[in-house]
Amino acid sequence: MFENTKCECGHQNAVGTVLCEACGKPLLEGEDSKEPLEMRYDGVARKSQKANPSIIDLVWRFFSSVKVAVWLIVITLLASMLGTIYPQQNTFIGSVPADFYKNTYGTMGEIYYKLGLANTYGSWWFITLLVMIGASLVICSLDRVLPLYRALSKQQVRKHLQFITRQKVVYQEEIDADPQAWVEQAVKPLKRKHYKVFWDGTALLAEKNRFSRWGPYINHIGLIIFLLAVLARGIPGWHMDQYTAFPEGEIVRIPDTNFYLKNEKFTLEYYGEEDLPKEFQGQGRLIAKKYETKAVMYECTANCEDVTKEPVLKEVDRHNIIVNDPMNYKGLMAYQFDFDLTPKLRSVTPEFRNKETGEVYGKFELKMKDSAPEYVAGPYRFILKEKYLDFALTEDGKPRTKSQEPNAPVFIFIIQGPGLPEDGQPYMYFPREIDKERFQQDAINGAFADKFELKVNGMENVDFSASTSYLNIRVDKAMPFIWIGAGISVIGLVLGFYWQHRRIWLRIDGRTLSLGAHTNKNWYGMRKEVASFLKQMDIEIDPKSLDN
Repeated sequence: MFENTKCECGHQNAVGTVLCEACGKPLLEGEDSKEPLEMRYDGVARKSQKANPSIIDLVWRFFSSVKVAVWLIVITLLASMLGTIYPQQNTFIGSVPADFYKNTYGTMGEIYYKLGLANTYGSWWFITLLVMIGASLVICSLDRVLPLYRALSKQQVRKHLQFITRQKVVYQEEIDADPQAWVEQAVKPLKRKHYKVFWDGTALLAEKNRFSRWGPYINHIGLIIFLLAVLARGIPGWHMDQYTAFPEGEIVRIPDTNFYLKNEKFTLEYYGEEDLPKEFQGQGRLIAKKYETKAVMYECTANCEDVTKEPVLKEVDRHNIIVNDPMNYKGLMAYQFDFDLTPKLRSVTPEFRNKETGEVYGKFELKMKDSAPEYVAGPYRFILKEKYLDFALTEDGKPRTKSQEPNAPVFIFIIQGPGLPEDGQPYMYFPREIDKERFQQDAINGAFADKFELKVNGMENVDFSASTSYLNIRVDKAMPFIWIGAGISVIGLVLGFYWQHRRIWLRIDGRTLSLGAHTNKNWYGMRKEVASFLKQMDIEIDPKSLDN
């Protein structure tokens, strides 16, 4: 606990002040102490040093600690490293994350996913760490910059003798000149060294590069803006980084937006044999030279959330997307990422008929991706209850989908109509014949399958996409603020690294000259500059002898 009284110069200092804010006299040590003064923040009182702290003061003290800030940064860096062990779950397409990590990386991958590390940078605990670092930066800065500004803006020219003689750079000697004339003569060489000089009779204060003291705090402001911009990515619509499949010829909705994108045509070009490097020639290798997606962007203007109606789309942009040349519409960017030339099932048009009588009740188009909630075939209604695009069973026999690609699609309907139970008849339908046999569709549907069937007759009722283009969809409205924060931070670093705040105090008592100097770094340069100044005042001295 600090106990301060009014200084002998008459200035009342706040509790916790180490050096008098007016004259600089040490307040917490005896007159006989010769140790160099601790000049950090010019000895002013800080809120974190408050005696008898309340709960709020304790929180302030915790976040104002530089050690706490360092530990928070170290923990965040370690967490960031953990997030890079395996790919984050937003960097792959189609697969169910739990299956992807287990199948690709084994037990360690499964543990990695269950620990939540597959979504490290979007997790609540990682965001909490960023918020704590931001709070530490704000409180550390306020706890120091406000008292420091107050001390530097109210500097007194005539400092206490003990303040001067206990600086790290000190010179004391008798002079033969008139004291006041000597001080006035000292102004000119100091100004030539770009010092701003103030004098009062036989006392003088010379100062330069005070602005460099604000470098660390400008750096903090930049980092705070940077962190706020990173956190702003959590605001809906501010950030998106997804990998989405766009089959050729299909219009696919961009997740979490009112925009749709159509892959009109995908083009792939390979290098000719003569264009390949010599080490690859004659090996029969196919190396992609260019892959391009002819894309059209649409904006939904009506029925955007009504799944029972077709959305009304308006074309807003066209662009041929190639690597490093994305489509960019109002900050919504689509980058070419990958491709798949394997044909994908897009839709089927099955007919519903009575096996016993051969009567066909009707048929409907069943899309794999944008399936409607309800279909009609004659007097029968098909209500879609579940859909699995890549059907599989868990270890305990429950249905699941291995990916979002239509590799083994299955649809579970409730059929309502004549001759069926009032609450409907459950029916599981596999569009592909190979899947019907593999998963035994008729056995699952039981007696109902002996009388009725939903079947595709002829390949003219099957629609495939020739290829699939994988695009990386990005939105980052926070990026300009991230660059602004980074720019401000660099300015603060430059101010702090390339300039030093230097001050020289001197006073003449009788014929005794007492000079003290302080800098926030580069003491060798400070000693050399003081020695150069004294030489111009006809005092020859070795710079090393100025060390206190």
